Amino acid sequence: MKPRSLVNIEDYDKEDILRIIETTEKFKKNPNRSLLKGKVCATLFFEPSTRTRLSFETAINRLEGRIVGFSDTATSSATKGESLRDTIMMVSNYTDLIIMRHHLEGSARYASEISQVPIINAGDGSNQHPTQTMLDIFSIYETQQTLENLTITIVGDLKYGRAVHSLIEGLSHFKPTFNFVAPDELKIPKKHKLFCDKKSIKYREFTNFSPEAINEADILYMTRVQRERFTDLMEYEKVKNIYVLRNDMLADSRENLKVLHPLPRVKEISPDVDDNPKAYYFEQARNGVYTRQAVICDLIGIDVES
Repeated sequence: MKPRSLVNIEDYDKEDILRIIETTEKFKKNPNRSLLKGKVCATLFFEPSTRTRLSFETAINRLEGRIVGFSDTATSSATKGESLRDTIMMVSNYTDLIIMRHHLEGSARYASEISQVPIINAGDGSNQHPTQTMLDIFSIYETQQTLENLTITIVGDLKYGRAVHSLIEGLSHFKPTFNFVAPDELKIPKKHKLFCDKKSIKYREFTNFSPEAINEADILYMTRVQRERFTDLMEYEKVKNIYVLRNDMLADSRENLKVLHPLPRVKEISPDVDDNPKAYYFEQARNGVYTRQAVICDLIGIDVES
């Protein structure tokens, strides 16, 4: 029997998501536990990462697990031409769990089909980033005290943003309304709109970053225009700073509004927003440690007490 993995946020149903939220709350109260003592976790980052890799490693260290792996393919046998299959087969012989980021869409699903241990997808191209989604959903729940019937405005790179694609699917269990704000070059892909239609999820599309899109929202989710996803740098230059959130733009927003961002940010959120109590992106990033602790323990089959 294949071990359970987290490759796509659709691998979790509504009950799974609520269970992970409950466990994340426990870890936020007490993150330092000996639950992974004697366990070895691999972090295989074929693509650069700061927050995701460090938060996974912090999560494991706080649970007293051990970490092996690489953060640069230059230090791996991939430079010698080793296939992804062989890498996964080898590493799954050594470890209890594999956390992998890869530039190819579908790579994490492929890894989960051949691995002897659970795989956590830490991002596969522009496809999915399910643990980012779980920390986003936890942050939304923490700030709103519900996940039901919220209006979520998502701004920026909706074409390549894997965090965006995962978030749409993860929130689909909770009757959201989406405002999609993007230029034509970065608009939400058709398959995600078809997903919303299939799930009877209401959404609107905007090309202007209008007060309406901000002031009707419970959550304002900003994203970076990702230079690394563009093959044409002229296209990137055209759209890179198209939407910038400034503090004065939040003046008429709802009292409960929180501003989220998967980070890193470039210029899409002005520094003057940082001191606004509605800014929540740094606490959101902090929640990544607790959420990833919850996901790791869930996949390995470790019960977490209060």
